[in-house]
Amino acid sequence: MKQLLRRTNAYAAIRAGAEAGSLSHATLVVFPDEKLLRLLLTECAEAFFGAEEDSRTARLIAKEQYSDCLFFPAAGEKLTAEIGGRIIDESILRPVEENKKLFVLDAFHTAPPLVQNKLLKVIEEPPEGVYFLLGAATEYPVLPTVLSRVAKISVPPFTEEDVAAALKRDHPDLEGADEAAAASGGIYSVAESLLADGGAQFRLAEEFLLTREPEKFCRTLSDKQDKRIFFAALGQVLRDGMFLAAGQGKFAKRRGKEMMEIARIYPVGVLQSAVGLTARAEREIGFNANFAQCALALSVAIGKEKEKWNRLS
Repeated sequence: MKQLLRRTNAYAAIRAGAEAGSLSHATLVVFPDEKLLRLLLTECAEAFFGAEEDSRTARLIAKEQYSDCLFFPAAGEKLTAEIGGRIIDESILRPVEENKKLFVLDAFHTAPPLVQNKLLKVIEEPPEGVYFLLGAATEYPVLPTVLSRVAKISVPPFTEEDVAAALKRDHPDLEGADEAAAASGGIYSVAESLLADGGAQFRLAEEFLLTREPEKFCRTLSDKQDKRIFFAALGQVLRDGMFLAAGQGKFAKRRGKEMMEIARIYPVGVLQSAVGLTARAEREIGFNANFAQCALALSVAIGKEKEKWNRLS
């Protein structure tokens, strides 16, 4: 996984900027893989200090214990006004081991506007030798006033090939890396989750499309499930179904009997529409829609597309 993160444009830019002494006082890294965002920021922090692999500095940064590299907030928590005050107070103190000091602000997209505004001045005009590295899974919740004061690096999703190769390096004993990578949309943590569950989400997606009792099936879906993983699997099943229905099965990742049945009962046009409907359902889930209700609404919408297609045929 580290190898994959070190190939990002963010890591390369921060490493090159640190070596040339040309880094902006504040950099925002936008990385769509929220689960790996903090790890990418850690790798970038090591690059910022020029820490060699397995050096004392690198080990301390990885443990978030290096005196001149401060991570906020604690892992799994959110930035608060109180933490913002601590950051401002800490920024005044001189570095301990280096001639520069780095503040790593994780999950900045979750920071309330009040906190972002509180940090605005110190981000715009930090004390001498103080730098900020902000990480966000998306830039949209970041205030325009903050965006205008930072250098932004947007990290694109990884290629399917890169994700598959990383999965095979990290999980050589698990099967299905190519399938998981194809469904991931270039998000490594999504691919890893799909791989780790042994294909369960793909089977669940197939059952979702084949069930004769969608209401009963959708009631079994819990809000505790990882919805993003389910929708990633469903999207791949729909795309593979399109290949099979179009007689292009050689391009499909899944070709089992369930997939052949999906290709038989769903016309290509319906499967194509279902891909768009699934993307919309995933966005609605992002706004905290109930998973079971959202899945049922999706099932009904796909069913209507199928009925419409059958009438036209």
